[in-house]
Amino acid sequence: MSGRLFIFSGPSGSGKSTICAGLLDTFADLKISLSTTTRPPREGETDGVEYLFVDDAEFDRMVKEGLFAEWATVHRHRYGTSLAVVEAALDEGHDLLLDVDVQGAAAIRKLYPDAVAIFLLPPSREVLAARLAARGTDSDEVIGHRLAEVAAELARVADYDHCVVNDDLEAAKAACAGIVRGFSSRVTSPAEGPARAVLDSFEEKD
Repeated sequence: MSGRLFIFSGPSGSGKSTICAGLLDTFADLKISLSTTTRPPREGETDGVEYLFVDDAEFDRMVKEGLFAEWATVHRHRYGTSLAVVEAALDEGHDLLLDVDVQGAAAIRKLYPDAVAIFLLPPSREVLAARLAARGTDSDEVIGHRLAEVAAELARVADYDHCVVNDDLEAAKAACAGIVRGFSSRVTSPAEGPARAVLDSFEEKD
């Protein structure tokens, strides 16, 4: 039996990494595909744990050889998903998490139309800005750049199957676990319900 892909997207600071880690602890047969990136490691990050860190020349080689299922430039750095890792997991019957941006999600769904796409939202623009600042890993310039790109990301929310607002972390984890467990948390539309107020909070600032 072939495995299933679960795509997680959302603005930086929405909680994707934390929620994906929680799902891996919850589901024994669930795996995650580490992205390859040209972004320098942040303090505390380890190659092969959070990401696979490579330089531009190596990334260029991987693109040329067709080793990525998708790749995109996000926040001035490139990120890619290994095609071999995805194919191996699915062939072995493992469900696989992909933490990718909206460009990557669109590319993955062209290759794998049955992939389940989940968009994670922070409660509001203000909360997102506070989370990014609290991490202490990015300059004010980088944070401003990330916030400026959020509008483009939110414009793609309707392309996703599910939308989860990460206001309460445990509740968000439970909602995502419900989706993975059997799609029991499917929403009528990503642009309705609690997500609508969050989307409105960003539109008011633009």
